[in-house]
Formats: sequence, C-alpha cells, structure tokens
Amino acid sequence: MIDKRIPTPAEAVAGVKDGDMVLISGFGEAGNPTELIHALIDQGTKDLTVVNNNAGNGHMGLAALLEAGRVSTIICSFPRSSHSVVFQELYDAGKIELEVVAQGTLAERLRAGGAGIGGFYTPTTAGTPLAEGKEQRTIDGREHVLEHPIRADAALIKAESADPWGNLTYRMAARNFAPVMCTAAKTTIVQVREIVGLGAIDAEHVVTPGIFVDRIVEIPEPISEAAILRQAERVEKAAAP
Repeated sequence: MIDKRIPTPAEAVAGVKDGDMVLISGFGEAGNPTELIHALIDQGTKDLTVVNNNAGNGHMGLAALLEAGRVSTIICSFPRSSHSVVFQELYDAGKIELEVVAQGTLAERLRAGGAGIGGFYTPTTAGTPLAEGKEQRTIDGREHVLEHPIRADAALIKAESADPWGNLTYRMAARNFAPVMCTAAKTTIVQVREIVGLGAIDAEHVVTPGIFVDRIVEIPEPISEAAILRQAERVEKAAAP
C-alpha cells in the first residue's frame, strides 16, 4: 500500500500479536510513541519481548505496558533510572526477564538486523559479565565479543512529520533509535505530529524513507511523559509533611 495513513492508534497497532518482539523508540522522554503503546495495552496483546533504550518511566507509556503485565522480556541498556519503579518491582518479583545490552551495541545490533548482517564482533563488553556465554575472538590483539542482529515483528516509532507515503523526519534527539528500528522490523508503525502533503518534505531532509514504514497515524498533541512526571513530583512534595 502506497498511502500509509491510518485513522487511529488502535487501528495502527492491530495485528501486533501475543509473543511478538516489539521495538519501541525513545531515549528518556525524547521519541517515546506513548499513544501507540497505550493502544497496544488497550488491545490486550501480551507475552511481548520489548527492545528499548530503558525500561520505562513513571506509570505511563512503556512503564504502563510493563505494569499491565504484557511484557515477558525486555532488552535494553538502562533498566534502572530515577523513575523506573515499575520495572524494578517486576524484576525483583521475578515477573520479567532482562537482557542488558550496551547502548552502542544495541544500536548496532538493530542496524545489523535491518541491513541483513549476520553478526559482528565488538570489544565493548569483553571481560565483563555481559560477555559470558558468547563467542569471543582476538582481533588485532584485542578481545572481541560476537553479537547477533536484532530483527523484530513490529516497531512502534514516534516521528515529527510524515507524508502519505511514510517518508519521515524527526525532531532533534527524538531521532535516537528510531531510524534503525524502522529497518529492523517486519511491520513499522509510526505516530507523527503532522502528516504533510507529498513533496512537502525535501528529499534531502528525509531521514527514514517510506519503504521502511508500513503505517502512520497523526497525533498532533502527543502526551508529554516528562511533564506528567514533573507534575507528579510537585504533588508529592506538596503533600509531604
């Protein structure tokens, strides 16, 4: 389908199945596809393996997906952050599996998945617990660890703008993992602030070509997770004795 526009987030995430691996863009607040995640919660999809930079913040977005018990495994670089209370409780209770991947290695595994590369060697985790059980090789006198590509069933992405064919632009740091995730998934679902007409995006400004995008949904005023967290902190401080 050339025209990738979908009316609602619920329709956009339809088809994401129980047991799927789902890539979710975002780096802290920047680039979190919160509306798509909430639509996935409403859909009831469960037993997911999620790949993200961290493990969610507060009680919304990715954290809400975890809190609803829909994620069996998370692959991320920073499972513990100042607001990752949901993940910590689930992990301590043995209700979620965790695979920690160094941030640059995570990005490269995603890129390799999209590029069709079978694997690569990196010195990043050599000599650390993250290298245990993995093939290792000495290259130029330095220990390297074999890492495998990540290929997923679906990717949930937040971008700034798209045209009807799915060509994407991003807003500053919101770009983060999104471009490589778009290439590494069988189905890429994107929420954008604005869908513009064909030709409105200069070809030189396209970051993700539409060939890597399957569905786009317009969310003009997306939820700001950071703003809600700040408000919650102010309420807690005001209520403190």
